[in-house]
Amino acid sequence: MAKTGTAARKRKKKKRLLKTRAAKNIRYGLLYGLLLLIRKMPRQWGIALGRRLALLYFRIGGKQRKSAVENLRTAFGREKTEKEIYEMAKNVFLHFGTAAIDAIRIPVYAEKGMDEMITPRNFHYAKKRLDTGQGIIFLTAHFGNWELMGAWLASKGYPLRVVATPLSDPRLDRLIVDTRNKAGYFNIARGKSPKEIIRSIRKGHSLGFLIDQDTDVKGVFVDFFGKKAHTALGPVVLAARYDIPLMPAFMYMKPDMTYVLEFFPPIRLVDTGNPEKDIIANTQKCSDVYEAMIRRYPEQWAWMHRRWKKQPGNTLMVNG
Repeated sequence: MAKTGTAARKRKKKKRLLKTRAAKNIRYGLLYGLLLLIRKMPRQWGIALGRRLALLYFRIGGKQRKSAVENLRTAFGREKTEKEIYEMAKNVFLHFGTAAIDAIRIPVYAEKGMDEMITPRNFHYAKKRLDTGQGIIFLTAHFGNWELMGAWLASKGYPLRVVATPLSDPRLDRLIVDTRNKAGYFNIARGKSPKEIIRSIRKGHSLGFLIDQDTDVKGVFVDFFGKKAHTALGPVVLAARYDIPLMPAFMYMKPDMTYVLEFFPPIRLVDTGNPEKDIIANTQKCSDVYEAMIRRYPEQWAWMHRRWKKQPGNTLMVNG
């Protein structure tokens, strides 16, 4: 009887795996077909489609909607009503429905040019150093349209490497990585290629880091909207160790569906001689930059992510 029960469980497990694999194959096929279609149609049509799909997902994606509302409540609960927070959450989905279309269409823009839809602001903070062949560590976020930001820099002839967490579906991850590589800004998988990061620095290439999410990498807890948030320390450590400017840069969308790519002065890193305290202080500076930018355009940040997932002292804490 025991053997019969074990065999039955194995069959059920195999059946579940086959269903999961089939579901992933169907999802990938649909997404790939949609991607090709969006790259063929006019931008306005693509944006209209993206916003309709975003509204649909907002209505049926209960988990993501709930997470966005809860996070917005954590950040703005004392400033906004529940109705305002719910409306903000809906607009977050609408924004990313629009931004996703432009990210998908990066190969089109890379070929035809993107200056008509992107206006740089304060680029002088970065240009002088970049023009001498020296790299910068750009601090950006899952905000506005970070993929288009990388494509714009590459289109101007500035070598850029982006450090990114691979997606769980390797085929979807490959689609994104291929899009980046073909646009001229190259992908470094987070946690897997420290040597490649160092090599890029020594070659004078710029690096793009997004440390605004709670990921399983070495980090510290700093304040973010009044609550402790586990934040990666990599950019701060690299900037201090190799004496490279750590420069905030964000691309945000205007009401007319064009973008501004805004550069800021490099973050002045604290150096007291106490490395542990300095890392916390400098990572807090990064977090403060994020919060200030998100407060300017709160509907352009990915509130669906569980930013405060890990907390000091809990079982999910990953500091090393």
